[in-house]
Amino acid sequence: MTLNQWRQQGKFFQYKGFNIFYLDEGEGELLVLIHGFPTASWDWHKLWPELIKRYRVVCLDMIGFGFSDKPRDYDYSIFDQADLHQALLASLGINRFHLLAHDYGDTVAQELLARFQDWQAGKIADENGYVIQSLCLLNGGLFPETHRPLLLQKLLLSPIGKLISYLSNEGSVRKKLNAILAPDKQMSDGQWQDFWTLIRHNRGLEISHKLIRYMLERKINRERWVGALINSAVPVRLINGSLDPISGAHMVTRYCELVPENARDIVPLGQVGHYPQVEDPKAVLTAYLEFSRALTGG
Repeated sequence: MTLNQWRQQGKFFQYKGFNIFYLDEGEGELLVLIHGFPTASWDWHKLWPELIKRYRVVCLDMIGFGFSDKPRDYDYSIFDQADLHQALLASLGINRFHLLAHDYGDTVAQELLARFQDWQAGKIADENGYVIQSLCLLNGGLFPETHRPLLLQKLLLSPIGKLISYLSNEGSVRKKLNAILAPDKQMSDGQWQDFWTLIRHNRGLEISHKLIRYMLERKINRERWVGALINSAVPVRLINGSLDPISGAHMVTRYCELVPENARDIVPLGQVGHYPQVEDPKAVLTAYLEFSRALTGG
């Protein structure tokens, strides 16, 4: 599948007056995919053909990402991205689903999990409730104390972040992205051009300093989002690229320290970096389908 075909298969819906790109294909139980920063739902395209054979799969480009609108004057936040997912699912009549998330999307998934727990505890009105049937996480900053951001990310979050957004170019962004992939799994020129097209679509680079604020949100809301994982009654699997310098093997060590032993389900991918679904989609698909079969006893 090409990026152009991906776009043609997608649709748009309105969220707060903005156009949001999404895909909805397949049949069966509902699986929601949540992408990371700074890319888009295209991150999942290598898994897509096999997943839609087994599930009804929904994914979107979050506001500020990919083919969705990227407003300049907008308060980007994890909470709003969770609202966005709820809005799409409600519009599709969906209230039960599995989650598969990566990077920034992990944090959105943690907030959705926290809301599910709030609903179970009676803190949220029934009309706003939904059921998360399972959660699978790829590399991401689950714990702010183990997150090791790139220099570019730190600069975007600094007082000169807006300037850095405008000064960033294709060469600098590609160099930073390749630095978090496994050495033998660097992107080809063609792969990179697809990612670059999505990043710069609708002048997306110019809002990078706004999107990166999620790193501060993780610290402020650590108790809520880490607590949601620690206290989860929902089955959770972690698939982790060990070579990731941002959230690789060192993050798994912290996961083992905090998550109760009887709740740990970890699949390390020893020769993979930050983007497992791009670097080794076959291994990710195998690990996810094993997790799914274990849930159903199939």
